[in-house]
Amino acid sequence: SSSSSVVVQVEQLPRLAGVGQCGNQIGSEFWKQITAEHGIGPDGLPLETTTTTTTTAPSGRSPIGAASSSPGTPSLAAPPVADRKDVFFYQADDDRYVPRALLLDLEPRVVNAIQSSEHRDLFNPENVFVAKEGGGAGNNWASGYRQADENAELLLDMIDREADNSDSLEGFVLTHSIAGGTGSGMGSFFLERLNDHYPKKLAATYSVFPNWEEDQSDVVVQPYNSVLTLKRLALNADCVVVVDNTALNRIATDRLRVPNPSVHHINALVSTVMAASTTTLRYPGYANNDLVGLVASLVPTPRCHFLMTGYTPLVVGGAAPAGDPADDDDEDDDEGDGAATTTGGPPDDDGLGPDAA
Repeated sequence: SSSSSVVVQVEQLPRLAGVGQCGNQIGSEFWKQITAEHGIGPDGLPLETTTTTTTTAPSGRSPIGAASSSPGTPSLAAPPVADRKDVFFYQADDDRYVPRALLLDLEPRVVNAIQSSEHRDLFNPENVFVAKEGGGAGNNWASGYRQADENAELLLDMIDREADNSDSLEGFVLTHSIAGGTGSGMGSFFLERLNDHYPKKLAATYSVFPNWEEDQSDVVVQPYNSVLTLKRLALNADCVVVVDNTALNRIATDRLRVPNPSVHHINALVSTVMAASTTTLRYPGYANNDLVGLVASLVPTPRCHFLMTGYTPLVVGGAAPAGDPADDDDEDDDEGDGAATTTGGPPDDDGLGPDAA
């Protein structure tokens, strides 16, 4: 099945929801990346001293697998940088930083892996939803949509609770795959309901587009799932960052020289893209300090809101950590390419697109 995530981005507070396997996996990598950038430990407590280089690269320019430093890179603590942790986190009474995130899936495997990982204490357990049946959507868009509709009241209550905790809610961000069943069907349902309940809030997505080569696809009905989801992305989303599986695998093998790229390598690429494209929201600056300003500059024509990405430099990190929820057999675990979001024509021959600013 596939997955999705919703991030609510506001001048101060965003909401991120993960739906399905793919969305929850790349969402988990994204949270690992930005906790490292903001000096937050796996348990949500602020780190007293930071010895990694990630704080010196708030735009996601640290190596793939950002939580670990790379050879030859200084390990000195970076000078303090003013950041806005409250965009993606809220601070609990015990001083822990809790992600503004929802983890939603129709089968428990990936969510259970996240809850048993090093970052198990990071997320609010009340924001985790797994269908009681636990059988997933079977790569069927209609099944994912139906099961989401059957649990609509509970899911919308979770969104409303997170939205009510925001001082200045600006929008939502959804991470998902369009090829499987959960990310496509449940993701489509979410986009429609968000459009109905929050018509004046922005809805942005990081949508994983599948491999189209016949020998690389293990989901026969992925063209149907993709077409049904694309309609909702065109009508109900304000901004869609296209994450192309084919380009990601090509980058990993041709540019990064990884013979057999794992899901960890691919997800790390996507999390770097997400972190880089949200840098202006999390760190003070003179432009694109909110989601409205960012989308307005990238989407001059409302219907033309499918964005391509570019990022440089790309660096390979270490092997997948033990207990990583990634699964090489998951079709919708593969993600898209580069970082800093841009509009325009097709990507360069290397699949990277324009360099990130």
